Amino acid sequence: MPSILIVDDEPGVRSALGGVLRDEGYEVDAVDSGEACLDRLARQAYDVVLLDIWLPGMDGLATLARMRERQIDVQVVIISGHGNIESAVRAIKMGAFDFVEKPLSLEKTVLVVRNALRQRSLEVENRALRARVDAQHTMVGESYAMVKLREQIAMAAPTNGRVLIFGENGTGKELVARNIHQLSRRRAGPFVEVNCAAIPEELIESELFGHVRGAFTGAVADRRGKFEAAHGGTIFLDEIGDMSLKTQAKVLRVLQEQVMEAVGGSSRIRVDARVIAATNKDLTAEIRAGRFREDLYFRLNVVPIFVPPLRDRQEDIPLLAEHFMAMLAREYGRRPKTFEADAVIALRQYGWPGNVRELRNVVERLMIMVSGDRISSRDLSFLDQGFMLGSAVPAAVRRPAAGAPLHAARDRFEREYIVRALAAQQGNISRTAEMLGIERSNLYRKMRGFGIAASRRSEDEEIA
Repeated sequence: MPSILIVDDEPGVRSALGGVLRDEGYEVDAVDSGEACLDRLARQAYDVVLLDIWLPGMDGLATLARMRERQIDVQVVIISGHGNIESAVRAIKMGAFDFVEKPLSLEKTVLVVRNALRQRSLEVENRALRARVDAQHTMVGESYAMVKLREQIAMAAPTNGRVLIFGENGTGKELVARNIHQLSRRRAGPFVEVNCAAIPEELIESELFGHVRGAFTGAVADRRGKFEAAHGGTIFLDEIGDMSLKTQAKVLRVLQEQVMEAVGGSSRIRVDARVIAATNKDLTAEIRAGRFREDLYFRLNVVPIFVPPLRDRQEDIPLLAEHFMAMLAREYGRRPKTFEADAVIALRQYGWPGNVRELRNVVERLMIMVSGDRISSRDLSFLDQGFMLGSAVPAAVRRPAAGAPLHAARDRFEREYIVRALAAQQGNISRTAEMLGIERSNLYRKMRGFGIAASRRSEDEEIA
């Protein structure tokens, strides 16, 4: 039941207004001063405050100012006399919802209260939806690899530099891109995602650059492209390694000149969009094979960021499982289930070829299919035993994809081995180089070549 607090020094107003609002089904309390109002709000939450401007001691405007200073979440309706309209307008600018004049029209006052309650309900719903969206975009994990990843995002985000995100399928490359956008100066602008692998080659140019009416069969109207839609914000080109060479050439032109032409059009359209790209492929191998333009690679690869596979951050697996369990419990309207110790061990021993995406799917399956409130290792028997990490060598390396070139498999293994060594030495370059049996300068060269950024701790060590 909505609750209302009336703040007025006239007993008749408090009595009449309170009676009408109670008849409407609201819970109503009343006080006679601004000080009493603040004291009551400190002890109890209300949905609406009806606040008179003229009060003994602290007046209504000062009371409203104190409420805003204390960040009290409540809708405020101002009660003003005939000579106080200017003050009422000031109150609106300070965040009050509306005002009603004295002598009060009870019917109008009830209508204003209903509108204030409706507005409050919309704001509460909006905050809840935003919280759900934020939860979905939260980067969960406290491992060394995740700490380093957050460092890289924090350094790259405030700039306009293009970012190229590397990582296996399901590691969360889109999540990294969204976090970069949210921490950037362009966060008020749009975030536009394009999955280059999911769009047919004959349509991707239209998707990226738009088209004019009649440009091709089926183009019955003009259409804005993704680059234009991202103007002032960020465009995320996911799986850019699957883009055709013809489209790559056009994207390169947009990056070089900041202008584009719609398919079938002749006018030049200026675009101001930060480009973040992502791939699960070895683009240097794609360049050698003639499937990716070297000049586009260098344009995109201003700030390389590598998203580690889940098997390289095993200590984060229990945190992620709990996070997904809580999120899915809210989504399904159920109580979250508890992971027993043997289940946590089983989750950590699995190689996760599908990475974080696979873990989320597994947790959702457990939420639906496990009848009890506790999950044990027996409930995880469906996991592919071939991907259990029985040795220090990652399962994905022990079971490489069929047809993978030898140099690609070697580079992948070497990169993951260096990442693991850095994690074991807490990012200390000197100790890592000693452990690997190579010179520190050689380790730095390999890290740059593989897109592994040194942590701030490593940089401090270098200066020292």
